[in-house]
Amino acid sequence: MRDLTKKRIQIYLQPEQLSRLRAIADRRNVSIAELVRQGVDRLLDDLPIEDDPLLDIIGLVDDGPKDLSERHDSYLAEMIVRDNLSAP
Repeated sequence: MRDLTKKRIQIYLQPEQLSRLRAIADRRNVSIAELVRQGVDRLLDDLPIEDDPLLDIIGLVDDGPKDLSERHDSYLAEMIVRDNLSAP
């Protein structure tokens, strides 16, 4: 019987990644999907998102460029150039 609480996703892996996952899955007698779920669990366990102080900065700024999330590297580079030009 299928576990309806799981949601299906699609991912793309490098051939070497898939080959290594198959070998591990065979040794552990589990599916590749189970290995991926275990890996996601380990990653999530290592990231205490609720305690991340960076989450406190979300929403602090109400103005600025509307495309900041897409062009942040360009804006950062411009700021560095501007700071270097104004340095003694």
